[in-house]
Amino acid sequence: MKIYTKTGDKGETSLFGGKRVLKDDLRLNAYGTTDELNSILGLAVIEVKSDELKSIIKSIQNDLFTLGSDLATPLEKENKSFVIPRVDEKFSLRLESLIDKFDSQLPGLKNFILPGGSKGAGCLHLARTVCRRGEREVVSLSKVVDIGNHIVVYLNRLSDLLFVLARFENLSNGFEDTVWQK
Repeated sequence: MKIYTKTGDKGETSLFGGKRVLKDDLRLNAYGTTDELNSILGLAVIEVKSDELKSIIKSIQNDLFTLGSDLATPLEKENKSFVIPRVDEKFSLRLESLIDKFDSQLPGLKNFILPGGSKGAGCLHLARTVCRRGEREVVSLSKVVDIGNHIVVYLNRLSDLLFVLARFENLSNGFEDTVWQK
């Protein structure tokens, strides 16, 4: 199989299920940002020190592939025999459990903090901001097509988890939170 197909040379691509759309479609923006987030998490895996965090990030990367394929497959897809996994409530519940676990090990927040610290934490903070952009794009998409009820919730929880993991990575490696100076 060749990498290039030439089917997108006129600015169109196919969604899972067969429908053709323009490459600037809201749906493509949403799952393109999810792909960008996944790539940043690939960098975070290299930079974080904790094997436990590496494992969690790799699990999130798998979730994001599922989320991306969910976004790329309209609920009313043309090819009914084409089945893909969908994001459901279990995805968010898993993240909530991780947030609770790691947040309980962190000092309480009394101020806003600036992104930064270790390289691993920096990657996680960057991932958080891209996740928030993805969430905004998914909300825009949800106004024009039905994408189900769980993707926005998952991305909202994921950005919270990435914030907590960035703080945990810094704490674990001797970096203090940098407090925003008003």
